[in-house]
Amino acid sequence: MIQPLPVRSIGRTTLTVTELGFGTAPLGNLYRAVSDAQARDTATAAIEAGITYFDTAPYYGFGLSERRVGDALRGQDGIVLSTKVGRLLKANATLKADAERHGFYSPMPFEPEFDYSFDGVMSSWEASKQRLGLASIDILYVHDIGRLTHGNRHEATFRQLVDGGGFRALEHLRAAGAIRAFGLGVNETDICVEAMKHVQLDVILLAGRYTLLEQGALHALLPACDRSGTSIVIGGPYNSGILATGTRHGAAAHYDYGIAPQSVIDRVRRLESHCERYRVPLAAAALQFPLAHPRVASVIPGLGSRLHIERTLEGFERNIPDAFWYDLKNEELLHPDAPVPVGYGATRRPSLSEPGAAGHST
Repeated sequence: MIQPLPVRSIGRTTLTVTELGFGTAPLGNLYRAVSDAQARDTATAAIEAGITYFDTAPYYGFGLSERRVGDALRGQDGIVLSTKVGRLLKANATLKADAERHGFYSPMPFEPEFDYSFDGVMSSWEASKQRLGLASIDILYVHDIGRLTHGNRHEATFRQLVDGGGFRALEHLRAAGAIRAFGLGVNETDICVEAMKHVQLDVILLAGRYTLLEQGALHALLPACDRSGTSIVIGGPYNSGILATGTRHGAAAHYDYGIAPQSVIDRVRRLESHCERYRVPLAAAALQFPLAHPRVASVIPGLGSRLHIERTLEGFERNIPDAFWYDLKNEELLHPDAPVPVGYGATRRPSLSEPGAAGHST
């Protein structure tokens, strides 16, 4: 029998997720096409490795990721599944099957349209169940709300959640037991703090904003989560790739969905130097660091192949010396208040806010 990885609780719910989850955007053909067979094999490999938390979204391949995830998970027991609301998929017969759209090489003839209203949330939830071919979904995230995505349309889209019934729809589904938890799935922190003034979020899927490279979420968001009992799931632990590839491979380094600026490259080079000194893979440090924070429930890198899963598990379980983390703090490469992991991989994850201080993450 396959043993799942260690689990942590989601908010104040009874729901638990594995500390390492599966971000399924690559199964929607993000940046490159993968076959149905490869997608199925990748999902199967994740389950065989003990990963039981899968996250998808209608936006990932415009329904392709959800279809593939559902095909792989149907009939499996003990899986926790999250998907997202906020975009409805509209059929468009003029779309070219092989063309790149929004980073996805998907043959699915649909275009996403934003809708955060009560009816939009309910329609998105029902449509996702149909694409997945599953009777239920555990977690719903409101996808890409905030100024980073919507610019000067932010106030109007946020009002759809607050005044237009989007949050009310999610509260209704949670109260009825149709879903077990809900939250936001975003790349920015300010909108999370604002949303928490209007609704009790169980969990926030935060991509790229609490990583080995940047810890700005410590200033306002994570303290707010402490007060409300909201969990964090970390997406984008490699900051769009630069913490996985490093800077010394000769190709362009990517950060935050684009080419990394020189200031980011310089900081990553300093991190790389410390990794080389301690013989620690940069990707392993990036994967383990967020889990030291007691509000973090899971880290969900995008996984596109069986090999990616094998390498990710190696990094997840890598033994990283305590001195490595202390040196990062001494060199001001980590925020002074950021908890850091000690111990071995996924089996024991106490945390330290300062060298010599004791504490345990949950």
